[in-house]
Amino acid sequence: MDPEVRDGIYRMHAQICKALADPKRLLIINDLREGEKTVGDMADDLELPQATVSQHLAILRQRSLVYSRRDGVHVYYRIANEKVTRAFDLLREVMAEQMAKEQELHNAYKEVASSE
Repeated sequence: MDPEVRDGIYRMHAQICKALADPKRLLIINDLREGEKTVGDMADDLELPQATVSQHLAILRQRSLVYSRRDGVHVYYRIANEKVTRAFDLLREVMAEQMAKEQELHNAYKEVASSE
């Protein structure tokens, strides 16, 4: 593969990962799995200021992770590709497995420490 093409692919991959590397943006993605919503709907759901939600949606929109559409005075947002929610769920599974492994190690340590 051409190194320039390869670098472009990895740069794009990193940009998507950076867009997802914020807890508030992850909250927004998770909230949007229920369907289209306005900034106000999400702000209410997530108990965040509308300005904060708007700023994070702008980043997600720049990375083509969410789409927006205008209907009169309202702008509705939705997840651009359902694979985004599948990736979100997959990462959650990885996290749950890591947490279970850490809990296992913690429990084993407690057993060893209490028997000494």
